[in-house]
Amino acid sequence: MAMTLDGKLVVAISSRALFDFEEENEVFEQGDDRAYMALQLERLDIPAKPGVAFSLVQKLLAFNPAPDQPQDAKPVEVVVLSRNDPVSGMRVFRSAQHYGLAIERGSFTRGEAPWRYLKPLRANLFLSAHLSDVRAALAAGVPAAQVYPRSVHASDVHPVEVRIAFDGDAVLFSDEAERVYQTQGLQAFQQHEIEKAALPLPDGPFKPLLFALQRLQQAGTPTMRIRTALVTARSAPAHERAIRTLMNWNIEVDEAMFLGGLDKGEFLREFEPDFFFDDQTGHIESAAQHVPSGHVASGVRNG
Repeated sequence: MAMTLDGKLVVAISSRALFDFEEENEVFEQGDDRAYMALQLERLDIPAKPGVAFSLVQKLLAFNPAPDQPQDAKPVEVVVLSRNDPVSGMRVFRSAQHYGLAIERGSFTRGEAPWRYLKPLRANLFLSAHLSDVRAALAAGVPAAQVYPRSVHASDVHPVEVRIAFDGDAVLFSDEAERVYQTQGLQAFQQHEIEKAALPLPDGPFKPLLFALQRLQQAGTPTMRIRTALVTARSAPAHERAIRTLMNWNIEVDEAMFLGGLDKGEFLREFEPDFFFDDQTGHIESAAQHVPSGHVASGVRNG
């Protein structure tokens, strides 16, 4: 019987999101891929430093059974999906092995867009430094975010807890309400959300990931748990529709921050997530000064 990834939490991640390849990437950006390959081969036995999404991946993989336990029931699968060449891919796998990351699968496309392999992988999340790949993944219905490689890395003070923070509109929810705000202003937005408080918001691009995380949490492991937070610019009375939407989905988040336009960065610094997702670059640029962050190129603000 063929191996299948159905039912697993599948994270597809680029090499630059998982490891710090910024120095090597400068060579690649100069247009000399041969020099880049030679540099990666020269550094084959030098483990790459952890990248911005390293903590998230490391903790999610901790949900899997120990190596001496049966592996057929692994709930989490991490796959490298990279524009790197296959030679450079050797360093990616060696670096993963160095850190004890049980990553077995990868596709290396040497400059070609790798997002087309997301559907066969049944991916629940795609993290990449390439905005065009992220946009294409989102258009194909896969939750995806552009990582900010210069983001502050995750804190190590929550070793047995995966902490993930989400924006609401255009991330967990659709951009329906955001469109009202953009075209008619704050007062119209508030009135719109009061009138529709009992009507669940349409699904956003990251709803499937939130569902997958809840399934993973419910499956449970004694060594790791998940803590989620909704971090939104909404404020009362527009908060109610967001909460009722999550209730309608039968999904619980552990924390909800209704900030009413306050800068999100300092609040995220206190929550200390392993990753934060938002659709607005201004919020991401603020957050990246404090926590690992990714831009969800979705919704009216990214048209």
